[in-house]
Amino acid sequence: MLRYLLLCFLFLLGTETHAGIVRGHITDPQGAALPFANIAVRGSATSTASNEQGDYQLRLAPGRYELVFQYVGYRPRMEAVRIAGGDSATVLDVTLTPENYKLGEVIVRGSDRDPAYALVQQAINWRPYHQREVATFKARSYIKALGRLIDVPGRVLGIIKIGPDVKPGIFYLSESVSEMTFRQPDVIRERMISSRISGDAKGISFNSANSGKGLNFYNNLLKNGFSERGFVSPIAANALLFYKYALEGSTRQGSLTIHKIRVTARRRNDPVFSSGHIYLVDGTWRLHSVSLDLTADAQLKFVDRIHIEQQFAPAPGPSDVWVMQSQKITLGFEKFGFKGNGYITAILSNYQVTPTYPNRPVATAPVPAASVATPAPVGRETVAEVRRQKPAFSGLARQVRQRVKRATVDSLTGQPVERVPRGEVQLVDKSANERDSSYWAEVRPIPLTDEEQKDYQVKDSTEVIRKSRPYQDSLDRVRNQPDPKEMLLLGYTHSNTFRQRRLYVAPVFNILQYNTVEGTVVNAFTTYTQETDDRRFYSLTPTLRYGFANQLLSPHLAAVWQHDPVRLARVTLNVGQTIENFDRNTQLTPFINSVYTLLDNRNLAKYYRRTGADVGYQREVLNGLTLRGGLGYDDRRELQNATRKLLRDVPGRVFTPNTPRNDETPDPGFGRNQALTFELNASFRPGQRYITRPDGKFNLSSKNPTFRAAYRQGVPDLLGSDVRYSLVAVGINQTITMGLLGTGTYNVATGRFLGRPTLSFMDYRHFSGNRTLLTGNFAQFQLLDYYRFSTRSRYVEAHYNQHFNGFLLNKVPLLRRLKWQEVASFNYLYTPRAGHYVELGAGIEHIFGVLRADVYTALQAGQKPGTGVRIGIGL
Repeated sequence: MLRYLLLCFLFLLGTETHAGIVRGHITDPQGAALPFANIAVRGSATSTASNEQGDYQLRLAPGRYELVFQYVGYRPRMEAVRIAGGDSATVLDVTLTPENYKLGEVIVRGSDRDPAYALVQQAINWRPYHQREVATFKARSYIKALGRLIDVPGRVLGIIKIGPDVKPGIFYLSESVSEMTFRQPDVIRERMISSRISGDAKGISFNSANSGKGLNFYNNLLKNGFSERGFVSPIAANALLFYKYALEGSTRQGSLTIHKIRVTARRRNDPVFSSGHIYLVDGTWRLHSVSLDLTADAQLKFVDRIHIEQQFAPAPGPSDVWVMQSQKITLGFEKFGFKGNGYITAILSNYQVTPTYPNRPVATAPVPAASVATPAPVGRETVAEVRRQKPAFSGLARQVRQRVKRATVDSLTGQPVERVPRGEVQLVDKSANERDSSYWAEVRPIPLTDEEQKDYQVKDSTEVIRKSRPYQDSLDRVRNQPDPKEMLLLGYTHSNTFRQRRLYVAPVFNILQYNTVEGTVVNAFTTYTQETDDRRFYSLTPTLRYGFANQLLSPHLAAVWQHDPVRLARVTLNVGQTIENFDRNTQLTPFINSVYTLLDNRNLAKYYRRTGADVGYQREVLNGLTLRGGLGYDDRRELQNATRKLLRDVPGRVFTPNTPRNDETPDPGFGRNQALTFELNASFRPGQRYITRPDGKFNLSSKNPTFRAAYRQGVPDLLGSDVRYSLVAVGINQTITMGLLGTGTYNVATGRFLGRPTLSFMDYRHFSGNRTLLTGNFAQFQLLDYYRFSTRSRYVEAHYNQHFNGFLLNKVPLLRRLKWQEVASFNYLYTPRAGHYVELGAGIEHIFGVLRADVYTALQAGQKPGTGVRIGIGL
């Protein structure tokens, strides 16, 4: 038995060693290169693509093969080739001719303007079937991503200085090879076995097959991160409301009739593809290929234009299902003075497919055989007639579940579908970045272009120099030069790149503050951070605060140590003295309070002095489950106003005392007390997706809500503590994707103090209110007084924001050019003293790209809280 295994191993090794290569150049009849053309080995799962220059290569074992060359819009070409082996190279240049899509006998019936509409309706009818026809599959994916800069500004927005290492040319080039699995309904998991980044020998690519699953045209809406709204598929259930179609012709490819259909947006500002083509297979009504464009009219983020091409082919084996062979995304951008372009291309091969259904239902109205010269008549039926012939897919979801369950145990190859930890979508092998150039020359299905070869050669050969201390120090000398504009608005950062150290100094407008308790305040703080290659770090933030009116110096130190990058475990420490708002989570920032104190004669924030220490520990104990515990001891002292100075005196308005106004406690003064407290917090996000890399765990997102629970205890008597209370709270929050209606986010929390608590006002449960024109958080109350309804009893709090992402304003011709997006909000609070308090808001976000403005009105039994406008950052 041992000899047999050894013999098999040697045979396989010898086969790999003596494989040959077929390479060549793919052009059109005029000699122009055809980039990213697809090359497949007929009757197998092996395929590749040409590069940007039209060059291709394919490594095969010795033997005779038939290669199929395909390019969207061009006639496929089949070439026989013999591979001699022995690391030999066979050169095969190929010229592809544009497909001759002829319009045969066109019959337009009823109200149809073009026979393409009936053909597209057939594809829409069969979309649910094609969306689920593959229960599971395994495949190998090769992904290459490239980004290049053409123009680079000296500064961004005239403020942020661009570093000396940002130059025109390729700024990112990476390749990856992964073994991936898929199972219905939309679960992709991959194991990255090799990764390469130009100029970074230890780098690991962020290429992922999951990033492309949002481009499934069999889904009604394509959500891929390039837009908040997503894009309507040309064969979505409601696609005829968004697109115009025109049949440009049909052609025969073997036994198949392919229809070429031009797609055009009905309204350019809808969330749609502006133009392009889809190619449909007659009779089965599946996608043969797509070539579509997105422009800035579709409200793209980060980029200005995108071109997407996908090529499909029959899966290997006896089934009649089709799978994607290749996908290419090219893009261009012009933002903030930067101009550039790039692409992401993916090749999928070595498919092992498990079909969902044993037999395909009989297609309606099959097309009779026809020659290439005389394509079959099209447009035989109207859209209304085709819609009435919609296939019955009753029990479709049940069949999918049953087939996936069986496939988990036994796939077509007789091997179990790989079981993986729940939520893990990608695992990167620890040795993924240890492959040498000879390995990549062997496994890379797409040859490098001249530009890419040069980028690898230059960056890899100079990596040691570029990462050396003298080189990094020379760049740091330029980066670290102080700039008055940045120091005023953004702060100053001094970096030691070689040692991975960073020192950040807060901006001037954050350091200088003003309030009636301290007068002019200098709140100087800096953060020192030391990082490692595996995402471990620690940071120290010393703060020195001095109030000139009360002549009080308050030193403080905060420290964070993340010691486990996989479980994201970290220790936090705060020690010293600080002047603090009674509500730690208030929207009332020191800057906003300073402005309103000096210019509007309103001292909105109320402060107290806190001296002590607290320590906390946080860790993700299970995927999606994070626990945090904290213990603190504080000496708290009441403070009084120490100044009346201001810049603008409003007649009839005076500063109020530094005592919060509260309905439950008319006089919340406390003098001085001590408090020993501890708290436990838990958050759980079921189904959280994540990526496991050698340098840590990267959490992604989940469609499920996040559940929260908290317990805070005031410990009496110990160390002189004057508080005794128990606060129990639970909550839930979630982001819900609603297709073209946008995205909704909600956050609900409830809690109560148990028994008869003994506590001071800063221990109350506060609710983040707002009484100014400016807001720091649109997900909180906007008209609620800061401290009035803070409670020591029970409460229910709820917030909801609906981001319509231009669903309404995009239909108004004069407004859609501004790319504004409408938003609505609802805020609710219940406490025994407040009763039922409600805020309703409506507004516009993305004003000038970053601002949001809302109008709110409040409702409360027996009260007239009023209305107000709020302005803030709303990206």
